[in-house]
Amino acid sequence: MARYLGTNCRFCRREGMKLFLKGTRCSSEKCAFAKRPTPPGMHTRQSSKQSYYAQQLREKQKAKRTYGLLEAQFKRFFHVASKAKGVTGRTLLQLLERRIDNVVYRALFAFSRDQARQMVRHGFLFSVKGRVDIPSYLVKEGEVFAIKANDNVKKNIKSSIEAISKERSVPSWLDVDTENLKIKVVRLPEKEDLTISINEQLIVELYSK
Repeated sequence: MARYLGTNCRFCRREGMKLFLKGTRCSSEKCAFAKRPTPPGMHTRQSSKQSYYAQQLREKQKAKRTYGLLEAQFKRFFHVASKAKGVTGRTLLQLLERRIDNVVYRALFAFSRDQARQMVRHGFLFSVKGRVDIPSYLVKEGEVFAIKANDNVKKNIKSSIEAISKERSVPSWLDVDTENLKIKVVRLPEKEDLTISINEQLIVELYSK
């Protein structure tokens, strides 16, 4: 499976905002964007005015990079959203939020979505149907997930929760049992639950050309 192996900090600099791809590092003095908030590359000077296409592209890239997806993966999510009932843009954001790796991240079990994706792939996550080890699995309302691992892994996750809870909180659409390391999907997420502002209409317009 293809995956990006470069530095994530370039993405924050390119989008001109913190995407919080490196966990607590993004809130520390070591943050690359805080040190150098200019786009990567030789020609770091930004134009004062972007074309409308450039705005559409940047919004799509911001969403794609926030959730750690490659272009083909992101395009598949848009295709599913465009075929579903309701507003395409809001449906797209809901699908992205419903990914199980994002749910683990939002439940404070991981510092970043990359770490959450690794936890899922290692087979630590279980539902009533069995092991869930596919990061793109879409959670449903009412589903319950639990971490099943050795004591050392559970201890590390609980330590992570304690540290992460100082910087961000669990969204209202999730109910998290930090003692037993369980996650319940109370309801499906909405655009208002996002932590980063994304103009989904620009993404829809870009792919509708």
